[in-house]
Amino acid sequence: MARVSIIAVDDDRPVLNSVERDLRQKYGRDYRVLTAESGGAALDILQQLTQRGETVALFVVDQRMPQMTGLELLERAAAIFPDARKVLLTAYADTEAAINAINRVGLDYYLTKPWDPPQEHLYPVLDALLDDWRTNVQLPFEGIRVVGAMWSPESHEVKDFLARSSIPYRWMDIERDDEARRLLESVTTGITKVPVLVFPDGGVLVQPTPEQVAARAGLRTRAENPFYDVIIIGSGPAGLSAAVYASADGLSVLLIERQAPGGQAGTSPKIENFLGFPSGISGGDLTRRAVTQARRFGTEILTAQTVTGIRSDSNTRIVTLSDGSEVVSKVLLIATGAWFRTLDLPGIERWNGAGVYYGTAHIEAANYKDQEVVVVGAANSAAQAMLFLTKYAARVRVLIRGSEPAWSAYLDAAIRSQERIELLFNTELVEVHGDNQAMSEVIVKNNQSGEHSSLPAAAAFVFIGQKPQSDFIGDLVRRAASGHILTGLDLVMDGKRPPNWPLQRDPLPLETSVPGIFAAGDVRKGMKQGVAAAAGEGSAAVSLFWQYLATV
Repeated sequence: MARVSIIAVDDDRPVLNSVERDLRQKYGRDYRVLTAESGGAALDILQQLTQRGETVALFVVDQRMPQMTGLELLERAAAIFPDARKVLLTAYADTEAAINAINRVGLDYYLTKPWDPPQEHLYPVLDALLDDWRTNVQLPFEGIRVVGAMWSPESHEVKDFLARSSIPYRWMDIERDDEARRLLESVTTGITKVPVLVFPDGGVLVQPTPEQVAARAGLRTRAENPFYDVIIIGSGPAGLSAAVYASADGLSVLLIERQAPGGQAGTSPKIENFLGFPSGISGGDLTRRAVTQARRFGTEILTAQTVTGIRSDSNTRIVTLSDGSEVVSKVLLIATGAWFRTLDLPGIERWNGAGVYYGTAHIEAANYKDQEVVVVGAANSAAQAMLFLTKYAARVRVLIRGSEPAWSAYLDAAIRSQERIELLFNTELVEVHGDNQAMSEVIVKNNQSGEHSSLPAAAAFVFIGQKPQSDFIGDLVRRAASGHILTGLDLVMDGKRPPNWPLQRDPLPLETSVPGIFAAGDVRKGMKQGVAAAAGEGSAAVSLFWQYLATV
């Protein structure tokens, strides 16, 4: 349960001590009792509570205080915690002030000092007020609050990172939510940058990088040891599968992920063709299970760490990270997968993460409730996204360049039965329009007639093919023109092993042109796409690790 406070304010210290004693005696087990000797001190406490995501159930405030009267304090406090119950402590001569307070701030009760014994004159009143408060209030979220705007790509990046890292958060839009604006004003001074992350302990990050969020949220960002048996780069299904089986075999494993675990599969709203889940499973759930399993067997996982260089020195592989540190291993697995290609349209950068999204329908869908959106693409990932979007959007128009979709039959049946989905064949996106705050429409082209038309669209979710994430490797290992890594027999040309190959054997399946460096999953040439295929390759890679280690 979120921490809930009762605030008592009185400038007379003996009276305040008496109030505090009575409140603690009756309510100390269920509420935190806080005190202040002035209105200004009380407002400071309220700001701290706001930053920590805590709330106030009850104010017990003296009317006759210098600098700020009880009525003035309650007016300001009500703007911060409007649901808190309000009690004014008065003298016999303060009846008029109490009546004014009823009219001005919705005062719930006024008590005339002294009220001894409290069992008769204080507790029955407060019991009723607190019971009423508990019945009607919605307690605040206890995790990280992300204060941002839909037009902010940085806000989308942070939400994506938190969601894929399985870190609970509450999204608060400053364009739609008065509470979000109040929180932003309370934790920043003249700063208009978003997002602002407010942590449960009151800590604040303004427009942070994923690395800063990871460090602040307690994720591991630095390796514990300098040397490992196996280093795996990338934590999609292939990387996680390899981590689970290598760790289970007793190998020391370091898994490095530049964003958040799961890869492209982690963004899927629902995976229905993975063995053992007849009702399907979301990519996020599958990722969480795999991460838990890998950690249970001893895998060390670094999050929000980018590999900037790899080199091979005899029988060791040296990996350089973005923070300048280096880690070394006997075996290296590259499992960085592939990511969705981006649109190549004039001015599209303006909308990336602020209306145009790549592979993140499950994160942003709820923000487009009862609005019209478009999906660009015709493969399984696009199909899963559009079906998920129908839970929120009023209409989902799907732009398909060809005359037939490429998604699986089981998805096609679900799509054809969904009234909110409209399939537009031979159609491609050519322009995105909107104002400074939001996207409003797209211009599409019919490939057969050449005709252009406008469609209302609050967002576009794009799935237009994939690009292997292998640029960071440079010339260390051989790659195809497409960027996919060559492995195994693809490296043997006319019966000849790769140039400079030092061993008296052919490269093992999944082994690259450098012995001891392997590749698995969508980053590898010849890989059959799919979560099951990637997980299978990650598992198979572990047996190859042992074969390699037996030869060096």
